[in-house]
Amino acid sequence: MSKEDDRFDAPILAKQLGRKLRDRDAISRFADQKLAEQLFRAGPGLEENPFGHRAFAEGVLGTKLSGRRKLLDEAQHQDLLTGYLPDHLALRTAPATLERKFRRWSKIDALADVDPATRWATTVFSPEDRYTFSDTAFPWCTAGRVETSAGGWASGVMIGPRHLLTCSHAIQWISDPDPFVAGWIKFMPSYFDGSTPFGTAWATHIYWQQQVSGPTIDGTEARNDYVVVVLDREMGAATGWMGSRTYSDSWDGGNYWSHIGYPGDISGGTRPTFENDFSLDGDDGQPASHQAMYHQADVWPGQSGGPMFGWWEDEPWPRVVADQSWQNTSTNGASGGSRMVDLIIRARNEHP
Repeated sequence: MSKEDDRFDAPILAKQLGRKLRDRDAISRFADQKLAEQLFRAGPGLEENPFGHRAFAEGVLGTKLSGRRKLLDEAQHQDLLTGYLPDHLALRTAPATLERKFRRWSKIDALADVDPATRWATTVFSPEDRYTFSDTAFPWCTAGRVETSAGGWASGVMIGPRHLLTCSHAIQWISDPDPFVAGWIKFMPSYFDGSTPFGTAWATHIYWQQQVSGPTIDGTEARNDYVVVVLDREMGAATGWMGSRTYSDSWDGGNYWSHIGYPGDISGGTRPTFENDFSLDGDDGQPASHQAMYHQADVWPGQSGGPMFGWWEDEPWPRVVADQSWQNTSTNGASGGSRMVDLIIRARNEHP
């Protein structure tokens, strides 16, 4: 355990949240017409797309950060780690349940007949606790669906004005960069059945600790499976964003945490699901700078990259401490630590 593990109070328990923080309606209307137009315009390289011809967004430049670097002092960069609740968004401490006309369910056993010890790039444990939602209030609108040139999809969350946190194993890493190090990345917050109420953004730069490819995740990758993506437009001005914080092992076992992701077993990755009131368990044999966090929240392929977040007293936004990474038949795992927070600080400093 790090000597800094007791710098912050523990998050609020899910059963306390409704007493500590009250829902509110939006205070004003979103008035930035110029930004609204930007959020719904085509991505880079797609503006002039001749009818009947394919066009793809550009690849992504990037910055690799060494594991031996001196980490920036988190306490001195709190302005870059707090969340943002816009006045034009309502605040809801839990997403509204889905209208009956939208409800559907399917179950797929993606881990049948596999080695139980293998970590797969992300098990649903009985009882099933996830529920689908379409709520576009804050902070539920900060999370969304991530699509990449690697194919398929992942989940992610806004952690700055144009900064997205997602998993490394969803990225198409280019082995011989010239000049791009990754393929295109597309983010659609609050995506639901093809609806994109806050538009679409495309990546222009990416920060990573380790390039993780999947479909299986080894022990080192399980500790570093995150990236911070810089987007081409300030989507956070419309959606707001979550704050972030280094996970403390002193919080192990506390049911403080929530998760949002886009699972393939419920809606084919087209609808977000929410689960809360579960605990994380940081690996005691790993440093607080980069560690796997074990949990039994219900996750499925497609939820990788989705945030593990909690609420703190006197703050109207939650903070992310990890992102979902992998699964096996006995436990699920997320990646986080002070190196992840350091990536966020550097990305926001260098690409404000």
